[in-house]
Amino acid sequence: MKKKYGYIWPTVLALALAMGIFIGGKLHFNDTPEKLFSTNSKKDKLNRLIDYIDYEYVDDIDTDSIVDITVNNILDKLDPHSVYIPKDQMAAIEESMKGDFVGIGIRFNKFRDTVTVVRTIKDGPSYEKGIQAGDKILMADGDTLFGKRIPNNRLVEKLKGQSGTKVKLKIYRKSENKAFNVTLKRDVVPIRSVDAQFMLTNDVGYLRINRFAESTFKEFKSALFDLEKRGAKKLVLDLRDNPGGYLGIAEKMADEFLEEGKLILFTKNKKGKVDRAYATNRGAFENRPVYVLINERSASASEIIAGALQDNDVGTIVGRRSFGKGLVQREMDLGDGSAVRLTVSRYYTPTGRSIQRPYANGSEDYYQKFLDRYNSGELVSVDSIKVADSLKFITPKGKVVYGGGGIIPDVFVPIGTLDEEKVESLDSSGFFSDFVFRFLELDRSRFYNYPQNEFVEEYRVDDIIFERFIDYLLNRNIKMDFYGNEQKIKTYIKANIAEQLYSPNLASQIRSAHDHMLKKILELNERELEATLEEPLRK
Repeated sequence: MKKKYGYIWPTVLALALAMGIFIGGKLHFNDTPEKLFSTNSKKDKLNRLIDYIDYEYVDDIDTDSIVDITVNNILDKLDPHSVYIPKDQMAAIEESMKGDFVGIGIRFNKFRDTVTVVRTIKDGPSYEKGIQAGDKILMADGDTLFGKRIPNNRLVEKLKGQSGTKVKLKIYRKSENKAFNVTLKRDVVPIRSVDAQFMLTNDVGYLRINRFAESTFKEFKSALFDLEKRGAKKLVLDLRDNPGGYLGIAEKMADEFLEEGKLILFTKNKKGKVDRAYATNRGAFENRPVYVLINERSASASEIIAGALQDNDVGTIVGRRSFGKGLVQREMDLGDGSAVRLTVSRYYTPTGRSIQRPYANGSEDYYQKFLDRYNSGELVSVDSIKVADSLKFITPKGKVVYGGGGIIPDVFVPIGTLDEEKVESLDSSGFFSDFVFRFLELDRSRFYNYPQNEFVEEYRVDDIIFERFIDYLLNRNIKMDFYGNEQKIKTYIKANIAEQLYSPNLASQIRSAHDHMLKKILELNERELEATLEEPLRK
């Protein structure tokens, strides 16, 4: 059974993926051109044309590349989300959607032509063998890795492999000034979908999901159970920047918040067939407050959850209007290791609205219209969001919601200032991480006996480190109001130190101090508490 996807592919990724499909055919060179083009088979025309070029054209031509261009043009005429996945990219895509990969379980950096461990993945092969952050991998199975300009993909190939196979590494540990050999057995290493979970207050849990992969629901349930054990009676579900993934996973997750029998969504294909998904009696967080965070990069499966809860008058959607992707793809194998994800249906929220943005003018216009949101002012003011009365829908409790281009939140939170967004962009682009890695490489020993809780409560990024970071950015021609954003920059430096020393989860907890949406959640929660306390007085 083929899986269905609710997934947004950003412009560059979509163009990179929608590349080629080889259409094979038998050779029939005795046929006349008249016969070739009088056939009723469109597929046969393409087969024969490629054959003619392959065998008769005056120059040697890579016909695979011609087919790539042809299929790219065909898919581009359909919709922005039907994409081709070449054979050489299938493994990486499958890993991401499956939620794990086979390897030695490290995150590494190339530092002065040497592979250096940034962090080991908990419970992975390297973690179990005591590999530490800062360790330098000099050799793998006798092949020298240092002092060479080896591309990252080649390095990954040397370290990854089949499950159960072994790789012998030569490691240099700077802190002990010694080299040693270690043999690791490659194993399945998880790619986390739930990349942050912590208590925002004594009774409000926070959980962030970065995509909807095969393993996501299991991770979500485990994280939710852990937060409940720690006292969570309310939940913040962060779906910001989440591009989507498996449709079925989104349905399962929405079910956790909805009472039995509530409609989650319905899909409709070209033949008019309608499939409806309803909530079951298995929901673990029904009738409890939930806040769903979305932004302009939350798409597809993320929008399914936000739309299902909003249309059923459950919880509060907080943030900015989501991307607006209401198409469903199914992956279809092409027999040669490649595949196509073809749009096979549209999905609708429980009130019947489609949140798909128009794409009749092609992919370029489609993504340009998305970028226009940054110039139109809608990321700053909810009043700048253009809505059509014809796309107005009413929820069971009378709330007005709109279709036609994303989920508009119940509570709007504007985007930060240009420099605030620049700090976050520098963080997501890896500048903070690279700087911190270089900083730690100078002397990691200062943090060896730093307990995690003491680091969170006591460690401060001093002015010397701050000035070094400014120099680091200026040397890369990056300018901004550094001193006007000093506290946020220092917080993000500390968060990246925490990520490389302890965990990504701790890093997220530290960053939350400068998160405008989480501040809004705290305000909303405080108002609800005040309203609850005032209720007996009104009675």
